[in-house]
Amino acid sequence: MSTSPGPRLHIPIHLRWGDLDAFNHVNNTSMLKLLEEARVRAFWRAGPGEEAPSTAVLDSGIDEGILTLIARQEIEYLAPVPYQRRPLEVQMWFGKLGGSSIEVCYEVHNDPAADPRQIYARSTAIIVLVDAQTGRPTRLTQEMRDAWEPLVGPSIEYSHR
Repeated sequence: MSTSPGPRLHIPIHLRWGDLDAFNHVNNTSMLKLLEEARVRAFWRAGPGEEAPSTAVLDSGIDEGILTLIARQEIEYLAPVPYQRRPLEVQMWFGKLGGSSIEVCYEVHNDPAADPRQIYARSTAIIVLVDAQTGRPTRLTQEMRDAWEPLVGPSIEYSHR
């Protein structure tokens, strides 16, 4: 069952030939890497000369003082992802913003120009913000909340539980 559409971030992610397995579709471990890439592009600040969405408010690197750690991740595969030259579209939103954690929701689709449209997978990741020095959870800042609250929507309800 798909969640009702709300505000979402749309991140294009290109496949690499190495993402495929012997069955000629994206391997399940490669899907985690594709979601990771979308997450980095969505939330990490842009470097000099780069562009990023308004949700990109995290500084990257351990020297910045805050780590983003995956506490839990779930993926429901709906269709095999074949190799394609056009980028996949990863749609992202937040199911919940907690004190020191966020629930990031994903849907992986084919390219928006494709006909027919296809949804390949949906996923949820619970991410905890952690102080790099102490290893303890740290609270979301007001800047994070201001950037992310417009994208809060319904959590994913998985159909095959």
